Amino acid sequence: MADVNRGNRPLSPHLSIYRPQLTSITSILTRITGNALLLGALLVVWWLLAAATSAEYFALADSILTCWVGDLILTGSVWALWYHTLAGIRHLIWEEAVGLDIPTATKLGWAVVIGSVILTIATVLIMQGL
Repeated sequence: MADVNRGNRPLSPHLSIYRPQLTSITSILTRITGNALLLGALLVVWWLLAAATSAEYFALADSILTCWVGDLILTGSVWALWYHTLAGIRHLIWEEAVGLDIPTATKLGWAVVIGSVILTIATVLIMQGL
């Protein structure tokens, strides 16, 4: 017979007790940054196409990309590029079956997060000429 109390049970009880781990969060961020890089690349291509089209159209595209919103988007793209690169290096390390134990995987995860922030700040400072 069918269970009449089926509607009273939670569908996924693990969702209410699961604590996200650093490795799962960094894995999700790797996928998100990979997709975000596509959007950043499209903006750069748009800027280049505007430069090839006309001076007026380039002035419009350049004003959008150099305003504070454009700077924020491009800085986020730089962070996404560094994060995605470092996460890829971490996965290459894991492909060699190195660092798969929990303490080392946690250290590698923090290295990706902290390293991407430091490299982004360094890149922005270099690009600013500081």
